[in-house]
Amino acid sequence: MADISCKLLVIGAGPGGYVCAIRAGQLGLDTVIVEGEADGGTCLNVGCIPSKALIHAAEEFEKARHFASENQLGIRAGEPSIDLGATVRWKDRIVSRLTGGVGALLKKAKVRSVRGWATFVDGKTVSVATSDGAVKIRAENVVIATGSAPVELPFLPYGDKVMSSTHALDLREAPGRLAVIGAGYIGLEMGMAFAKLGSKVTVIEAADRVLPGYDEELTRPVAKRLKSLGVDVLTSVKARGLSSAGDALETDGPDGAKSIPADKVLVAVGRRPLTEGWGREELVLDMNGPFIRIDASCATSMRGVYAIGDVTGEPMLAHRAMAQGEMVAEIVAGERRSWDKRAIPAVCFTDPEIVAVGLSPEAASGAGFEIRTEIFPFAANGRAMTMEGEAGFVRAVARADNGLLLGLHAVGKGVSELSAAFGIAIEMGATLDDVAGTIHAHPTLGEALQEAALRTLGHALHI
Repeated sequence: MADISCKLLVIGAGPGGYVCAIRAGQLGLDTVIVEGEADGGTCLNVGCIPSKALIHAAEEFEKARHFASENQLGIRAGEPSIDLGATVRWKDRIVSRLTGGVGALLKKAKVRSVRGWATFVDGKTVSVATSDGAVKIRAENVVIATGSAPVELPFLPYGDKVMSSTHALDLREAPGRLAVIGAGYIGLEMGMAFAKLGSKVTVIEAADRVLPGYDEELTRPVAKRLKSLGVDVLTSVKARGLSSAGDALETDGPDGAKSIPADKVLVAVGRRPLTEGWGREELVLDMNGPFIRIDASCATSMRGVYAIGDVTGEPMLAHRAMAQGEMVAEIVAGERRSWDKRAIPAVCFTDPEIVAVGLSPEAASGAGFEIRTEIFPFAANGRAMTMEGEAGFVRAVARADNGLLLGLHAVGKGVSELSAAFGIAIEMGATLDDVAGTIHAHPTLGEALQEAALRTLGHALHI
């Protein structure tokens, strides 16, 4: 393969990288994207998309088991079974369609794709190891979008018994006994899915409660659901390693050492930025702890070198990376852009789901705001009742003086779909009166947003 020169080189075809390349191509920039594995990165291949496929299959299986016995809907069905291998093949077909779609979109935008591992030679040049040999790519501008990888515990290396979420998504049968280390969103999403598939699940968490990244009011319905699923949750507990026989996870906690029988152990203690293995030592990049330091334009300390996505820090979310990638492409094309987002939605696909946009009551008070905040429970929402989804609520957090919304949050069945409405309201500077005065369709879960605003104003209609 001949050496290549281009206006923009994007390293990594995850959500941030491929969106950056597509937008650059649309703007007429001569763009090359390099990816060592499959287009779509972690999110499409081994993260967001396949995990939601597994979660959906687990929910449908649990629903089928529910209808095999007496229930309030009056539905009767036979005893269900599941072929997890078939489920995984279905999941893989979805992934294949999406990753193939990314390739088609890159081609449509006239982006040149190079398959191989890129290593920096200098700030404008990389050497890519491809199946046809090494190729050098020289670019006027470079975007580092190398993403992140699961954190591996040194005393629990990945192998036959110990797995990351990536390995868990390819299991052909649900383990009889599953120990999950970490009660963050990845650990609980996967743990709850396997509990629904029939595994006996134990979750251990070093913090004193589950989902420590969310405020406790939002996580209570999830903790209650964990109990109803038969999931054992051990908080303020740390893992020490596998037992000598390899059939149990050894832990330490307030009650001393404990051995948790386990056929498989899922390690879900976070992700680390991929800042090694691509020649960072050849560059002079300022770092922010383990992350690449960037400014409001995603520019690094080196002229013409940008970084986006997980490699730049929290929150490690695909939609953050996408927004950064689009912005950087427009900056390179000469447009005036900067990162001025007011809030980035965070969604936890547990059962029930959680969505958070903006400041929690505690964070808003801590930032010096005098606030008004109220919740509207789904138990008073007609649509939630018809979905057997009464657990949970929508919460509004606003300034006390002018009603400006500082945060919108929800926990409940299907609330991930409210994230767009929440994001628009916060991004556009909506007030409680704006939301309360907007007609919301009936019967929908979205009515709870209007009702939460009304209740915070002091005149809720349906509670």
